[in-house]
Amino acid sequence: MYSIQQQELFSFQQLLEIKPDDRYAPILEHLDFSSVLQRLGKQSRLGPPQTLNFPAMLYSLLIAKIERMDFVKDIVRRLKRSVEFRMQCRFTGSDATPSEASYSRLIRALNEHQLLEMVQDGLVLDAISEGFLPGIHLAFDSSAVEAWNAVFPDAAAKRRASRQKKKALLPQLEQLSVPIEEDVKEEPAPPPKPQKYGRGRPKKEEAIRRAEERKAYEATLTTFEKPVADMLPYTYEELMEELPRAPERCSKKNAKGFLTSWYGYKANVIVDADSQYVLTGFLSSANINDQRGGVVLLKAIEKKFPMLRIKHIMSDKGYDAHPLYKLIYSLGAFPIIDFIHHTEPPEGFNKDFHPICEKGKAYVYDSYDSTYKTLKFTRPKECSNCPLADNGCQKVYKIKVDQDIRKNTVPARGSEGFKHLYKKRTAVERVFAYLKEYFGLHRTRHRGTRAEVDFQLSTLAYTVCKFALDKWNQQLEQVVAAA
Repeated sequence: MYSIQQQELFSFQQLLEIKPDDRYAPILEHLDFSSVLQRLGKQSRLGPPQTLNFPAMLYSLLIAKIERMDFVKDIVRRLKRSVEFRMQCRFTGSDATPSEASYSRLIRALNEHQLLEMVQDGLVLDAISEGFLPGIHLAFDSSAVEAWNAVFPDAAAKRRASRQKKKALLPQLEQLSVPIEEDVKEEPAPPPKPQKYGRGRPKKEEAIRRAEERKAYEATLTTFEKPVADMLPYTYEELMEELPRAPERCSKKNAKGFLTSWYGYKANVIVDADSQYVLTGFLSSANINDQRGGVVLLKAIEKKFPMLRIKHIMSDKGYDAHPLYKLIYSLGAFPIIDFIHHTEPPEGFNKDFHPICEKGKAYVYDSYDSTYKTLKFTRPKECSNCPLADNGCQKVYKIKVDQDIRKNTVPARGSEGFKHLYKKRTAVERVFAYLKEYFGLHRTRHRGTRAEVDFQLSTLAYTVCKFALDKWNQQLEQVVAAA
């Protein structure tokens, strides 16, 4: 019998030196889950031992976002089939593979205690301390996030639910001998919206009746149904507690002016325009007004990061509302928001609210006086040879910013400084593009409040990847400087 010895491809020592590719180690090492594990762990020494590896499960959820795995069942299947993926997620050999139900319970706990938001805030504070996030220019905006069941129209879903409810009640009602009205308790309907009355002064009794009707209607409104100005006295915690989170239908015009519609949610974020870090954000129902979402974002910045010395906050014309300007000024910053012209500019001013001379030439923005809070405008160069330069033309115009905080911005609208700052607003659009293209934010498969966890996982994965990249570049710069 012949014995053929095949030549070894690797030696035993080389096999011991071969390790799985741990590509996520430079990223995951910057995450601090101590506060999360304190909430998720056993609160008492009594009871059965804890068998789940919660840090590894959190790592697997973040890696799933980076690798674009939409379903939990894909994570579980990958953990069962790939030893390399288990090691990347920090599972040990003795750890059992978590089930889909275990992941569901983990997601519910993360949502109830807002644990991922705490990790995100800690990572942003680390970026501020490292100097990666200057926090001078901020930009905020919202973007559409489709629900996983967006293929079914909202009206069709309601009709289907109504038919199923009728089918379930029909056999039961046929067995009852009492009328249906006595068994079914109807909830009191909310008061109708007050109608618009015609012009003219009503009588005293009619005026009192209309005031009571309006007061009864406003008492039934939630915080996010009231005017935007009425939301300013509320705190960030109170606003987040009443924030609508159910998927809804929404229609709005896009940047090109076309009407678009989607069913799902709306992602609201505020980012640093210079470094493109996500400072904070939240997921709301799609039909929430952008201005109301902007109030919540600014309240969050005021509470979480009071150490930032913000100079300008940029946004598009969808947030052009007096309460938002007022809230931005309360943060010690200047608003850079595009203006919506509801009426023609006042006489003597152009569309950017610059003064106009008698020949129709607009004055040029010169500077801002912080002592008196005034904008200084000077005559344009074209007026140097004008015959009215010495007689009827004023050399300098000074306008108080407090006269109208929407029209009078710092720097003035239409100036080169305003245009340069407004271009930085596109940073938030790029962040949305990264989140949707690479971190799975284009659609969420969770419903209700648990969809917030999906949004927080996407933003946390984006932030930790950016922080790891900045940290790596900093180390390379130190090596080059030392050489």
